[in-house]
Amino acid sequence: MNKQQLAKKIWESANKMRSKIEANEFKDYILGFIFYKYLSDKELKFLKDNSFTQEDIEGLSEDDAETVKFVRENIGYFIAYKDLFSTWLNMGRDFDVSNVTDALSAFNRLINASHKKVFEGIFDTLQTGLSKLGDSSASRTKAINDLIHLIKDIPMDGKQDYDVLGFIYEYLISMFAANAGKKAGEFYTPHEVSLLMSEIIANHLKDRTEIKIYDPTSGSGSLLINIGRSVSKHIDGEKNIKYYAQELKQNTYNLTRMNLVMRGILPDNIVTRNGDTLEEDWPYFDETNPVETYNPLYVDAVVSNPPYSQHWDPGDKATDPRYARFGLAPKSKADYAFLLHDLYHLKPDGIMTIVLPHGVLFRGGEEGEIRKNLIEGNHIDAIIGLPANIFFGTGIQTIIMVLRQKRENTDVLIVDASKGFIKVNKNNKLRASDIKKIVDAVIARDDIDNFSKKVSRDDIRKNEYNLNIPRYIDSSEGAEKWDIYASMFGGIPVREIDELREYWISFPGLQEALFKKVSEPYTELATEDIEQTVNEHPAVLSFFSNFRSAFGDFDQFLKNELITKMSNLNISKEEAVLSDDIFARLNSIPLIDKYEAYQLLNDEWIKTSVDLEIIQTEGFNAVKKVDPNMVIKKKDGREEEVQDGWIGRVIPFELVQRTLLSEEYKALKQKEGRLTEISAEYDEILESLSEEDRNLVTNDDNDAFVAKEVSNILKAIYTDVDTKEIRALKAYIELTKKADKLSFISANDDVVWSNMEANKDGTYGKPEVNAYLEKLQSAIEFPEESFEAKIVKVSKLMTEEKEVKSQVKADAAALHMKTKETIESLSDEQALKLLEQKWILPLIESINQLPHAVIGELVGKIKAISKKYAVTYSAVVSEIQETKSTLSALMDELVGNEYDMKGLSEFRRLLKGELYD
Repeated sequence: MNKQQLAKKIWESANKMRSKIEANEFKDYILGFIFYKYLSDKELKFLKDNSFTQEDIEGLSEDDAETVKFVRENIGYFIAYKDLFSTWLNMGRDFDVSNVTDALSAFNRLINASHKKVFEGIFDTLQTGLSKLGDSSASRTKAINDLIHLIKDIPMDGKQDYDVLGFIYEYLISMFAANAGKKAGEFYTPHEVSLLMSEIIANHLKDRTEIKIYDPTSGSGSLLINIGRSVSKHIDGEKNIKYYAQELKQNTYNLTRMNLVMRGILPDNIVTRNGDTLEEDWPYFDETNPVETYNPLYVDAVVSNPPYSQHWDPGDKATDPRYARFGLAPKSKADYAFLLHDLYHLKPDGIMTIVLPHGVLFRGGEEGEIRKNLIEGNHIDAIIGLPANIFFGTGIQTIIMVLRQKRENTDVLIVDASKGFIKVNKNNKLRASDIKKIVDAVIARDDIDNFSKKVSRDDIRKNEYNLNIPRYIDSSEGAEKWDIYASMFGGIPVREIDELREYWISFPGLQEALFKKVSEPYTELATEDIEQTVNEHPAVLSFFSNFRSAFGDFDQFLKNELITKMSNLNISKEEAVLSDDIFARLNSIPLIDKYEAYQLLNDEWIKTSVDLEIIQTEGFNAVKKVDPNMVIKKKDGREEEVQDGWIGRVIPFELVQRTLLSEEYKALKQKEGRLTEISAEYDEILESLSEEDRNLVTNDDNDAFVAKEVSNILKAIYTDVDTKEIRALKAYIELTKKADKLSFISANDDVVWSNMEANKDGTYGKPEVNAYLEKLQSAIEFPEESFEAKIVKVSKLMTEEKEVKSQVKADAAALHMKTKETIESLSDEQALKLLEQKWILPLIESINQLPHAVIGELVGKIKAISKKYAVTYSAVVSEIQETKSTLSALMDELVGNEYDMKGLSEFRRLLKGELYD
């Protein structure tokens, strides 16, 4: 399984396993055990790398002081053999919850002094929570045993495998957050928001060789990790990044430390603190050695997603250097207190991003004064308005504020990114293209219509330091407008056509080809076929030609990047290489949204990067391997994982079938297509039956034929079928004596006796006669639309369907095994060709659709405008009057009793509008 499949499998099993335990609590148990496995496997790898034999490893105990010291000094901790994760797995029925409690207690005792800050108490949440996993020792043992077997397949060693571990850890945290309701905000910032903040910071820090980053409300640590990952795209040496993290809640603080350690970050580069950010600033010294360790914390970047509008106590903070320059946040809302704390710890050339509720932009009082001081101090660099409902547990609208200690420019870039998202379940989610568009706008400080704008300090002063985004950017779409004159008299308003001016600029002469002047300011269509006129216009043809020219060698570029360099390309940097190339090609092509193209790239890159990770980790031969396809199936009322065929580790089975096994694949698809046709024919016949007839041959819901009922009805139908030959055969069956049978055969030439195989004595057996009878009956043709004809057809379809299904099952199984064999015996040339078709062809096909989408959108807009005013109001009124007159004339011809005529008279008055005179 790749990392996505493994993560999904673990989540699904864990979610079922947690039973009544809250998601927010259960995450601490499973993530704690994953971390223990990581430490355990890391120690094993260290020992093997240092020539420890299996016998040596099995002898590991606290009593061996020399080995304990050696291991502790090198990796920071020591785990005895009996306490290793792998030992638990091998214990079978001897495993007990006490093995875990003893191991966790021992771990705390055996941490190296230099690693206390990183590891001390890291398993406290897990240790104290074990009691919630069951009501008895036996039930807790079972729950823990299930958990450790669930996570046993997560790989822990090697650089690429750290990525797998990190991915799974992050995936589980995000899924637990999605299920934790309001408590989710305590420990998780959605990955897309985290990535957005990280990319902005990484660009600012890209030219530095050593970096310090700090998150004062660190949660799970994902913000810090994403910044580190983004920065590492620009600098060499991940060891040059130092991570500072502070978190108030003990269990969440433990998550921070676990997450940072498991990403392979050196313990010396991890500095964490469990404390109240607002009440106790980051200590300038180590509490155990205050004189020699005095070192105020100033960092290159601060990132945070603090709790929104939290209460705090500003009572004794007036002289606190964090707040003294700008003012104190109100007691009821600590948002600006967190912001000022972050800003205080920035170096002069540093940068910070912070997530805050939208209200910090315009609320007055103490917050208004702080906002004014920040603006006058020239610290606010950018404000990004995010979509509502983007964070787990809250639907409020939020912003990201970007601040710096020192800036050259004095304006503020305001970005309204509230409209760019997709809906995923109950939440909104930023797409890759949304993130890139925001990051590009912030980096370039671009003014983009209805999206971003640089606002001068003077303009902000005029607005009394109110930074509410709608004051500066109008991103509303507005209601559809109707032209009264055109609605009454027809014609197309020229001003509505002018709203498509970007198309007319890009396609010179097209507007004149589509519209003709009538009387300004109105016009009408000059063509009956809008689509044809647009598509055949020289400017549009030139547009397509220019696009083809720009992307003419795009496939060769992709082959060179992805195929030729696959073994050593930098996966983390490659998407940027590809997007830069696409953007450069689109520079000369108008109207095509480059971020739409980027989204297409990202959709494919998500899959391609996984394949590249596998190939770079396992070697090129991974392309020629298949894995068991494991699925969850129910057996005896219990769900269990079983193998259901095979899947390609890198190459999908269907791709191989479509390309290398095309004849067998097409033959199978044709048979599957026939099954679809048969299903459609069933539906058609079903629809044509009366309700009474349908009840005779369908299920309780009357939406499907029942074979048994169809067979019974068919027998009844054939029983009523009567011909001379059939009557003679039925009479023959009743005979028992040989002489009577021979005499009957001689006397009845209505029967074509040669159509049956005779016995040696010249008679015919009952089975042969019955089979011939059935053949004669089924050959009878009923009237095409009769009930009998339809049931006969259904019966034949059922026979065919059964046969085709059997063929499909056999052919599919044979093709599946042949595909497995084909993948395993691929030549290098075939494997490379398949990778090309998987990675490159889909991207080229989707990119090539972009100009067609532009033209399709233009045609749609023109059609909509012409249709909008195609029927005038006066024409509608005229049609209504004509209908009234026709109806009134018909009513004059009606006759009836006294009451009928009074009713008609009243109706006539309504038609004439007499009630309103």
